[in-house]
Amino acid sequence: MNDITILVVDDESRMRKLIKDFLSNKGYNILEAENGEVALQVFEDSKDKINLILLDVMMPKLDGWSVLRQIRQTSKVPIIMLTARGEEQDELFGFELGVDEYISKPFSPKILVARVEAIIKRVYAQKQENKDYGGITIDAEGRTVKVDGKPIELSLREYELLKYLVDNENIALSRDKILNNVWNYDYYGDSRTIDSHIKKIRHKLGKKGKYIKTMRGVGYKFEVKN
Repeated sequence: MNDITILVVDDESRMRKLIKDFLSNKGYNILEAENGEVALQVFEDSKDKINLILLDVMMPKLDGWSVLRQIRQTSKVPIIMLTARGEEQDELFGFELGVDEYISKPFSPKILVARVEAIIKRVYAQKQENKDYGGITIDAEGRTVKVDGKPIELSLREYELLKYLVDNENIALSRDKILNNVWNYDYYGDSRTIDSHIKKIRHKLGKKGKYIKTMRGVGYKFEVKN
């Protein structure tokens, strides 16, 4: 994994060292930032080689939300938020801003490594062929989506959710199954997280958004009808 670089942003030096030690042992390159302002500078200087960001929410000078907003203006790099808060509303707010994953403090370093490796595997998977679904073209290698040849902007989680739906075309998928497969772990939040993502994806797909069918009492299904 010596080609994967992770930026760790946390104002607690002991926390940064703990994370760095565990991820370095897995072969990842680690960059560090002790606050939001430094994080933005490090990201600007190294954005071409940073593959993932671990971002603390509560920090002096510039908090994690502000850093997230600024990075999302120019980049879709995967971002995992590290937060001491466990409020559902905070998580929903973060997903709206483009958070890809949450890890609540205190956490097991082994769990953090597993989450990091899961995202790295999904994002930087081996090359796959482009596929067309009723005018929606998905490039699995570049993680890009086009509608009638026109590219659309999707967050990592939105992309993965759409990809999971189209990979299971014509199959009714329960919310629990979607959470377990797309979020890749047992998610204990509200299913409104999925509904919120589906709403945004449908909007971005425009007329093609109708392909994502709501299955009352079940979940969702991707179905292309001429």
